[in-house]
Amino acid sequence: QVQLVESGGGLVQAGGSLRLSCAASGRTFRTYTVAWFRRAPGKEREFVAAISWSGGSTLYADSLKGRFTISKDIGNMAYLQMNSLKPGDTAAYYCAATGRAIPTLEDQYIYWGQGTQVTVSS
Repeated sequence: QVQLVESGGGLVQAGGSLRLSCAASGRTFRTYTVAWFRRAPGKEREFVAAISWSGGSTLYADSLKGRFTISKDIGNMAYLQMNSLKPGDTAAYYCAATGRAIPTLEDQYIYWGQGTQVTVSS
């Protein structure tokens, strides 16, 4: 069993940066793929990025490549660095984990955090 807690969200101006953190308890991320998803107001939750259990492989939503970077340490932390933020990035951001190999579909993820809100003002 893995419990996930996100942090680092907040209000930022367009063009700014935020770093989201995801802390795992119960078990470490050592054998899990970790991903970030987001849900904007009135929209479905969408895939943002994922990283393999080893950290050696990453996958990003095409629209976010070059601005967002996912990473994880060898222990119980994963991160999402978000640069050049836009108002369209406003959403609740969720950390998720799975034993599968870097899926992009949310139903492939077993463990979920409660989310952290990111608001980008224009």
